[in-house]
Amino acid sequence: MNQNQRKQAAALSYNPDGAAAPIIKAKGKGIMADQIIEAAKQSNIPIQEDPGLVELLGQLEINEAIPEDLYQAVAEVFAFVYRLDKRLDP
Repeated sequence: MNQNQRKQAAALSYNPDGAAAPIIKAKGKGIMADQIIEAAKQSNIPIQEDPGLVELLGQLEINEAIPEDLYQAVAEVFAFVYRLDKRLDP
């Protein structure tokens, strides 16, 4: 398996009272991606699979705000998480 075929993951954080945009909290490939995904599962954090988006997020640095050209794609991820939270909220 070559470098481009390895599993990738990125974790985002957004605080509407803080930063103007979501920031990259973690990113990785291969084993690191597996660890990020496992940590999310253990913390009951929803996971959205989007290989194209994670490839772009992987180019950013940890604690870097996402650029404006990714706002729409990341907003869709946060909307997915919001809808999922609403379904699970008793």
